[in-house]
Amino acid sequence: MPAEVFFTDLRAKSGNNLLDKVDRLFDRAGLAALIKPQDLVAVKLHFGEKGNLAFVRPQFVRQIVGRIKAAGGKPFLTDAGTLYVGSRGNAVDHLETALVNGFAYATVDAPVVIADGLKGHDYVAVPIALKHFQTAKVASAAFQADALIAVTHFKGHEATGFGGVLKNIGMGLGTRAAKQAMHSDVRPQVDRDKCIGCGRCAEWCPAGAISVDEAAQIDPGKCLGCGECAITCTEGAVEITWASEPSALQEKMVEYAYAVLKNKKGKAGFITFLLDISPNCDCWNYNDTPIVPDVGILAGTDPIALDQACIDLVNAQPSLPNSALDLPAGADKFKALYPYTDWNHQLAYGEQIGLGSRSYQLIRL
Repeated sequence: MPAEVFFTDLRAKSGNNLLDKVDRLFDRAGLAALIKPQDLVAVKLHFGEKGNLAFVRPQFVRQIVGRIKAAGGKPFLTDAGTLYVGSRGNAVDHLETALVNGFAYATVDAPVVIADGLKGHDYVAVPIALKHFQTAKVASAAFQADALIAVTHFKGHEATGFGGVLKNIGMGLGTRAAKQAMHSDVRPQVDRDKCIGCGRCAEWCPAGAISVDEAAQIDPGKCLGCGECAITCTEGAVEITWASEPSALQEKMVEYAYAVLKNKKGKAGFITFLLDISPNCDCWNYNDTPIVPDVGILAGTDPIALDQACIDLVNAQPSLPNSALDLPAGADKFKALYPYTDWNHQLAYGEQIGLGSRSYQLIRL
């Protein structure tokens, strides 16, 4: 049976504004039924990098927080730290960025909790026994929450073709070491010119693969490729490589989505915003002109169906003038943006491992 995906367009009038529509969408998609009184509910967001303005607006998030509270839940906004150099690599910078971008308690009516702790070391090792990972390092606050509502800004992505629910929860809730493992199949290497021999990396190495004299040395025979050394080094002396093929990266990301949802059966819902559909991820410190007009907002409990519906709705639009594309309605916008990445692969693999179905029924409110 096709999965149900609920959709509202952006037409509004007095007594039925966009915030009212978010309420109706939340209720019609059955998301309140996922929450029991006193449940700690993780609201997974991307708070946006400093300088980027395409992320989901805090006012929409406050509305979702209100529906969770009405169902008896205790919501908190959350995300995990980034691997790359930016404004969200540790909990202090991440919290500051969330505040700068408008996610203060006074605005959203919920606290912000960085899911993987101060420096990205707080995680639960979740057994999954899939193609790429036997276990997954899932940010602890998200995994330990009683329920999950993923609020996603849909957009293009330079490594996966598009960024939807699967990327939001899979890449988003992996620790920094997990992100390294998802992005790279190559063992880390030490730049001896940068290394100061402090030994921090050796302290965190779970395999005992690092020794330190004047500089750190990594034993490739012992190295697990976990990336803990890369995220621990304060000097940028442990080099990170980005050598995974797009298909492998997509599979790894999907396996992490599987891990995130493993203990959330009947306790996870998804709301996706097809607004400001930028060609690049919100991780950049800017956002380019949207590639198509704003489309609407979707909700459901099947992440595969939701991402597929978003792809179809975006591709049904003509591209906007003066954007990165010049394509008619019906053309594959994401293949045009990233011709070397087959975005279909993440959905096919997600369906294969049981995350959901690409077959859906779009229910318009």
